[in-house]
Amino acid sequence: MSSAPRLSPESAGDTATSIPRHLRYTWDHEWLVVDEGNATVGITAFAAKSLGDVVELRLPAVGTWVEAGESCGRIESLTGSSGLYAPASGRVLEVNTALADDPGVVNAAPYTGGWLFRLRVENIAGALSADAYAAHCAHTRGDRR
Repeated sequence: MSSAPRLSPESAGDTATSIPRHLRYTWDHEWLVVDEGNATVGITAFAAKSLGDVVELRLPAVGTWVEAGESCGRIESLTGSSGLYAPASGRVLEVNTALADDPGVVNAAPYTGGWLFRLRVENIAGALSADAYAAHCAHTRGDRR
């Protein structure tokens, strides 16, 4: 079962550079959406743009326990490498296997087809709202409006 996260009607028009309001975010630029105790996880458009062209992903294995805030994989791009951090604690249920053949989907559609993995959530620690994440991104860019 490889399905993109369910998108709410207000996010249907979101572009890759907007911040969908129905998602939760981390300081490390991951997003998650929880549906019936299962979370779909990805990286934000801000992260995807900052990384540049994604060429390889090392995602956690199905069945692996991940701990909120801890490293659970790597994202390789043409410009470097970045850690992938779990936005919640839980057991990995599924990984987006389609990304093995086309990791660039993470750049093109970070909130839909570029999702990374799903997990059974046990604990979500410190997730940010869309507004708090937007402020974080503005601060990261040096844009202190």
